[in-house]
Amino acid sequence: MSITSEEFRASLGRFASGVTVITTKDSNAHLHGLTVSAFCSVSMNPPLILICIQKTTGSHHAFEQAKCFVVNILEESQQDVSNHFASHLDDKFTGQNYHLSEHGLPILDNCLVNLECNLKNSYDGGDHTIFVGEIENAKFSDGKPLTYFHGKYHKIND
Repeated sequence: MSITSEEFRASLGRFASGVTVITTKDSNAHLHGLTVSAFCSVSMNPPLILICIQKTTGSHHAFEQAKCFVVNILEESQQDVSNHFASHLDDKFTGQNYHLSEHGLPILDNCLVNLECNLKNSYDGGDHTIFVGEIENAKFSDGKPLTYFHGKYHKIND
C-alpha cells in the first residue's frame, strides 16, 4: 500500500535538514544554481556525497551534462540566498556574492561549507535524479547552519 503525496510531504517535512544551494555550469558555460535539501554524505573513503534534483527542474539538464558541481551549505543568516535560488529567475547569480573556481564553477561566498565535487554516478530516483559526487575540495568555516523543518526555516539555538 502506498501513501499519498500529501502524506509523504507531511511525514518527511518533519525531518529537519540543512539547506544547500547546488551550483554548476552547462556545456555553454551558463551558470546554474538551485536550493536543495536532499543532500547527504555517502562515503568517507572515497569522500562521496549525494544530491537529488527533481527531473522537471529547469537546471536538471545542466547537472546531467556537467562533470562537476558545488554544494554550498548555507549559514543561518542566508535565508535570502536560499529563497533566491529557489525562485524561477532565469539568471540566479545577478546580485549574488560568488566567485568562480579554477574549473569555472560558481562558488557562493560566506557559506558555512563549499564542496567542489566531480560527478561519479547518477541514478534514476523516480521523479528525481540522484547525483553522487566525489569531493575534490572543501572550504568550511565556523558558524551555524540554516535549517529547514516542517515547511519553515529555523536557526539552531545552543
